[in-house]
Amino acid sequence: MAFEILNGLTKLPGLCDVHVHFREPGFSYKETIRTGSLAAKAGGFTAVCAMPNLNPVPDSIENIKLEQDIIDRDAFIAVYPYAAITVGEGGEKIADLEGLAPHCIAFSDDGHGVSDEGLMREAMERIRDIGKLLAAHCELFPGDYSPESEWKEIERDVKLAAATGCAYHVCHISTKESVSIIRDAKKSGVDITCETAPHYLTLCNDDVLDEGRFKMNPPLRTAKDKEALLLGVMDGTIDMVATDHAPHSAEEKSKGFDGSLNGIVGLETAFPVLYTDLVKTQTITLDRLVELMSTNPRQRFNIPLRDDFTLWALDEEFIVDPSKFMTMGRSTPFEGRKLFGVLKETYFSGI
Repeated sequence: MAFEILNGLTKLPGLCDVHVHFREPGFSYKETIRTGSLAAKAGGFTAVCAMPNLNPVPDSIENIKLEQDIIDRDAFIAVYPYAAITVGEGGEKIADLEGLAPHCIAFSDDGHGVSDEGLMREAMERIRDIGKLLAAHCELFPGDYSPESEWKEIERDVKLAAATGCAYHVCHISTKESVSIIRDAKKSGVDITCETAPHYLTLCNDDVLDEGRFKMNPPLRTAKDKEALLLGVMDGTIDMVATDHAPHSAEEKSKGFDGSLNGIVGLETAFPVLYTDLVKTQTITLDRLVELMSTNPRQRFNIPLRDDFTLWALDEEFIVDPSKFMTMGRSTPFEGRKLFGVLKETYFSGI
């Protein structure tokens, strides 16, 4: 595809991120709908899906309306809330899925795996019947960030999705086994999509020191895992890239690797990182990057593009400086990196 050039800038569609944490209500000292949506716009995103690990958790109509009221008041782009699968994301009792369905983009207990197989089967059956998507954070053993904890729950869920016919989406995959399981599931006709994040495609556990400020869940894996993820991107197994933008306060990220909370920020670096490391190196085309960051997530989550577009100086360089971010978070493993792709304008609904 030949992208339009306007005044020397490359015109691309507005990006779409189906996995962000905007922390409001409940944790506005980390991020707010306002600052999160400003960060998204500064990264070229015109639509995002906000995860439900909030306080109160959007597990009821009343609670999700609290979040929606803030979105309506403060968001600078389209922000679509997830609803929780289980009450309080506790994994013990299924939430009011039918009542929540008209108010959410999809269902997820992100930050927690749904360990109870019977509960997940029932959730899939009900979500199938109401025509929504279930997006799973796969962590079979709570607090266990090993590769097995991720891929074994994906393996279990693939069987449940095949049996129930639920539309199933896997969040932030990071292991070679996950790629293989999802590839095979697609071949067998399971209604499954998945995402990975920029850091899993461009970094491995040898690249970043075990510092608390770079701690994330799932963690960075091995070089072989990264290679498998890249192959998954190239062969279509991986459908989209999402940032898992997860800001925390400076204090929460300064307690060393064992004490710091999981999460890095990514909205303002995602496109330049992938353009620099994947497109400039001819690993993938610019067309494919746009599919991963705009076309495919919108298609899977039924998110309209409207008159949303971005203007980029793709050959212009910049140094990643977190102090200049719009987000309240500052933890990024790309700090100090020289990247290509400077965003000049983001137009949301033509404005």
